[in-house]
Amino acid sequence: MKMPRSKKLPVAPRAALALTMGDPAGIGPEIVLKALAAPGALRGRSLVVVGDRACLAAAARRLKIKFQLADWLPGMSLPRSGAVFLQASRPEPRVPGPGKCDARSGRFAMDAILAAAALCNGGDVAGMVTAPVHKDALVAAGAPFPGHTEWLAELAGARSHAMLFVGEKLRVALATIHVPLKDVPRKLTARGICEVTSLAHAELRASLGIRKPRIAVAGLNPHAGEGGLLGKEDARVIAPAVNRLRAAGFDVTGPHPGDTIFRRALEGRYDLVVAMYHDQGLGPIKTLEGFRAVNVTLGLPWIRTSVDHGTAEDIAGRGVASPESMLSALRLAVQMAERR
Repeated sequence: MKMPRSKKLPVAPRAALALTMGDPAGIGPEIVLKALAAPGALRGRSLVVVGDRACLAAAARRLKIKFQLADWLPGMSLPRSGAVFLQASRPEPRVPGPGKCDARSGRFAMDAILAAAALCNGGDVAGMVTAPVHKDALVAAGAPFPGHTEWLAELAGARSHAMLFVGEKLRVALATIHVPLKDVPRKLTARGICEVTSLAHAELRASLGIRKPRIAVAGLNPHAGEGGLLGKEDARVIAPAVNRLRAAGFDVTGPHPGDTIFRRALEGRYDLVVAMYHDQGLGPIKTLEGFRAVNVTLGLPWIRTSVDHGTAEDIAGRGVASPESMLSALRLAVQMAERR
């Protein structure tokens, strides 16, 4: 099997970014409004806020934040800097407020995703930044996928995709994404590990300013299998993938025991850790980076960053949600657009 080559990413022009409001029954509208009100959030770039005006206006009244964005439609000129608004849903007299995310609120979130993806595919914007959505609400609304990552990959026509989480000191890519733990060993393949590593390597070079990424691949089992005593996958699947990557010229080592690899990355030995399953990678980065971590979708022809938290229905509408992760996602998207 031929190892997939590092995908060459397109050079995005200095253009606008789209920002979706997320599920209106969660904290999405609140963190969007707070981020827009933060000084210097856009760094001189134009932004198209995509969602429902009535939902955002209601949130603005609760928060006592001004919401005065001009309406915009695809094909219209964009300001050199600042934000405009694109109505994604058919206006309704009664819109979802904070509380339980359901099929109705999921439809508003779904409409925003579809509208923002159309802007990206049409070249109106260089990419999108997304507020959180609720998986059950999206599915109830008729979305073909329960979250952003897989759905955006389909909408973009991406051949392959993966998740990368970027913090200030730690970067983690996932070899498998939303897979039950019992199914991970069956889903892991040398080809898949090579593909995820290749996509992450390309993004680090093109968008994050790391010319020669040093990559560490985690093992699946305790002690990376302990020579086969604690599992065969590390020797049969992960080690061959690392060998193929090294033969292709990547600076990569592994499989490393999962209980020490992240500490070594924090010490500066590696620029990227490739984790084998969701919680192996997200547990350390969310613990160590908190709201500084940003979710990046790899493999798309345009930029997509997102917050690293959910809809937080329990605090929606109370005005206490932190916009820190949204600001981190905005800053990283701007940085990526400038470097590509």
